[in-house]
Amino acid sequence: MRHPEPSEYAGDFKRYIDLVPETDIVAAMEKQGNEMQQLIASLDEERASHRYAPGKWTIKGVLGHVADGEKIFGYRFLAIARGEQQSLPGFEENDYANNAKFDSWPLANLAEYLAVVRRANVLVMKNLTEEDWNRRGVANQNETTALALAFTMVGHERHHLNVLRERYLTS
Repeated sequence: MRHPEPSEYAGDFKRYIDLVPETDIVAAMEKQGNEMQQLIASLDEERASHRYAPGKWTIKGVLGHVADGEKIFGYRFLAIARGEQQSLPGFEENDYANNAKFDSWPLANLAEYLAVVRRANVLVMKNLTEEDWNRRGVANQNETTALALAFTMVGHERHHLNVLRERYLTS
């Protein structure tokens, strides 16, 4: 496997893709999924309801956002790997988070949501051909490849894991 080239993704996603030095993206997905589950297991409901500043998401909100992002990136990944030529829509992360009301979800449900979405994406990835990985499509009005979307999933979650560790779980 190789890293995606800059021509394979929108510039906004460079910050996520740059967080992924691994070349075996499937192994990185599996390892990261386990890492996220370990982090969640270290929390209780009270801690998961913490926000580090007014107006910021709670830990539950961050976890829900990561799961929604993975589901959306995963759909884009699947659609493009399968050859979809229709433009795939974008999404407004704050609207999704506000409408999901993740703070009312039990922490166990958020953990399961993350695990199930990640596992589904990994299973698809394990069965792709090189042609599937390199297929191009359009998501949120930007040309991308399935490969770039897989790297985006790992980088997006890694970004938020870093935020959780640096801003939420410091005490």
